[in-house]
This record gives sequence, C-alpha cells and structure tokens, in this order.
Amino acid sequence: MQYRVDSRSGNKLSVLGFGCMRFPRALGAVDMKRTEGLILRSIEGGLNYFDTAWIYPGSEEALGAVLAKHRLREKVFIAAKLPVVLLRGGADFDKYFDKELERLRTGYVDYYLMHMLTDTDLWKKLKSWGIEAWIAEQKRSGRIRQIGFSYHGSRDEFLKLIDDYDWEFCQIQYNYSDENFQAGVTGLRAAAKKMPVMIMEPLLGGKLAGGLPAEAARIFRQANPGLSPAAWGLNWVWNQEEVTLLLSGMGELSQLEENLALAEAARPGMLGEGDAEVYRRVLETINRSYKIRCTGCNYCMPCPRGVNIPGCFAAYNASYAIGYVAGMQQFVTSTGLISERSSGPGLCVKCGRCETHCPQHLEIIKSLALVRGKMEPLWIRGIGAAARAFLGKKRIKTK
Repeated sequence: MQYRVDSRSGNKLSVLGFGCMRFPRALGAVDMKRTEGLILRSIEGGLNYFDTAWIYPGSEEALGAVLAKHRLREKVFIAAKLPVVLLRGGADFDKYFDKELERLRTGYVDYYLMHMLTDTDLWKKLKSWGIEAWIAEQKRSGRIRQIGFSYHGSRDEFLKLIDDYDWEFCQIQYNYSDENFQAGVTGLRAAAKKMPVMIMEPLLGGKLAGGLPAEAARIFRQANPGLSPAAWGLNWVWNQEEVTLLLSGMGELSQLEENLALAEAARPGMLGEGDAEVYRRVLETINRSYKIRCTGCNYCMPCPRGVNIPGCFAAYNASYAIGYVAGMQQFVTSTGLISERSSGPGLCVKCGRCETHCPQHLEIIKSLALVRGKMEPLWIRGIGAAARAFLGKKRIKTK
C-alpha cells in the first residue's frame, strides 16, 4: 500500500480509501458477514481511511460495529458527514453528529465533512446558523479532528468556497471522463495548494469499470491485456500528485483484492504519453455512447411517485452503449415494467424534488421524458399495462 501525507495534519493516508456507501447488501440491509470480511481484509492490506455518511443506509452502524468488535478504531481514520440537506437550523448540528458518533461507536471523527455543498450560498446559510462556532467547539473538545466538505457544484463556486474558510480537506468528484466537470482539474489544483483533496466517483459509479461501451473496453484491452477498465480508471486518478487519496466502493472481495494490488504501485507520474492517448480514444468512445451522465448515487431517491430514476437512466445509457435489447432488458427489470407496480418514467409528475437533490445538477425531468420516449413506446406501455392488469386480477382471485 502506498501512502500520501495529509499536508494539514501530517497523517499518512492510504492512497486507497474505502467508500462505504456501497457495502454489500442482503434483503435490503447491509450484509454484515460480507462487510466484516471486506473491512478486515482492507485493513490487513494497509487501507486506513473509511468514508461513510448519515444518508448511506446502515453504513455508519456497520462500520462502527466491525471496528468495535475487532478493536480497530485507533488503527484507522474515519470520515463522516453532516447531512446538510436535512438540516433545519443550528440546533440540528448536535442532533445529527451525536447520533453519528453513537452509530460509529466512537468519541470522535478524524475527518468530518459538510456533506454535498453546492455553492457559497449554502455555506453562508450554515454560517448564519452558527456552524463556524460549532466547528470550533467540536475541534476544541476533540470530537472532530479535521474539518472539510464534499462538493457538487460549479468550478467557480468551488474556487470561492475554498477561500471562504480555513478548510483542512475537501472531497470532489473526479475521473478521466469528468476532468472539467464540477470542481474539475482547475479546482483540484487550486485546492491542493491549501489542503488534502480526496476523490470520490473515480469510476463514475462503476460505469468506468463494468459499464463501458464494448469499443472502449476493447481499446483498454489492446493497450494492456493485464489491466481491467477499473484499473485504468483508478490509475488515471492516482497519477496526479494533487490527489491525496481516492475512494472506491468495493462490494466484492475480488474488487478489493484488485484495488489493493493496484494501490501498491500507485504513484504520481506513473503514466506516459502512450497511456494518455489510450484515455483520449476511450473518452471519445464514451462520449458517443452515454447520453445521461448519472452516477447512480441515489441522492434523488426516493421519488415521491416511485420512479426508479437511477435505474431508468442506467438502462437508457446501456441501450446506447451495449445495445437496445440489453438496455430494454435492464429497463424492464429495474422499473418493474411487467410487475403489478411499475417504477417507470411515466409516473413522473414533474414536481422537481429530484433535481434539488441531484449532485450532478442533471435535468432529471427532461431526461426522464427522453427515457420514456425511447424505452416506453406505446407498444411497450401496452404490454406493461396488460401485464399489470393480469397480475391485478390474479391477486384478487387469490384473496
């Protein structure tokens, strides 16, 4: 495992961090047996940074339980987040933070983030509620060691935000397909002069690993048969000296083992000009294939009308990247098109709630209309309606 030094605290952080949003699940809950195995193996492999959040269902409790059971709390750094979107005033700071400490079974958090800041106006609102005094008190008491924020907004607002407070670290989305998206490379370089920068979505929610167009995967394979698309994605991020660490949501042991092996060789400047040309060709292919740049983070969920928004977008993109039949198969299963209760785009009533929570600032309502136009033509709607009617009658008869 390679380590890079936190320039503010002096902490040695593993270049690979564990993103705990995607712990393996079973029957809707975190699969504790598999999760425990992943956490223990990652620590054994040298990983020492775990990123969780209030709004990741069951994540904080699972991480806290495993670390407490094996008495590993002092051997790792925990990053947790204040759920800014849920706050209604300054009184909520302690309400959420106290509960997070309880869930994590610890008396302090090493790296604490204002979760999902989008602009300076949101930060100003938090300041009007007394967040600066609250942070100062938590740091004085030792309950927060390093204070930072995760960001989902424009580059210009990011540049303003990093100058508005003495932040000790930040977290941004960054990968080879998003070099100029949100904070982008300009934001990365500006922030790195002031603080450590942690990278989220290095594989764009897995789409740069297992969801690439066939042509893009072929380009990577021809360039180096020994490297998976995921490896190419992670190496691109690690290649940049301004990056302190990247977060990977590893739900399978095979993913973890691959990433641990990659992290052993992760060094700034390890890629050459030939590699840059490979990424350029792959990116050209991706840009021709993906139409909606959804990362599948699920911040837009739950939809009040029951639309499976990430599922709709993933199927729509798949219909372009890997073919209409495969995309339609994904659409049918992810939206329950032929089940009694559908979760397809036709249920959207344009309330806009999803768009206020989307960290990518996607035009979700307009995009859902595009999805419906392609994935739910009249004949498909007819099949779905007939199937639901049949299932409804069958349910009534069995009562």
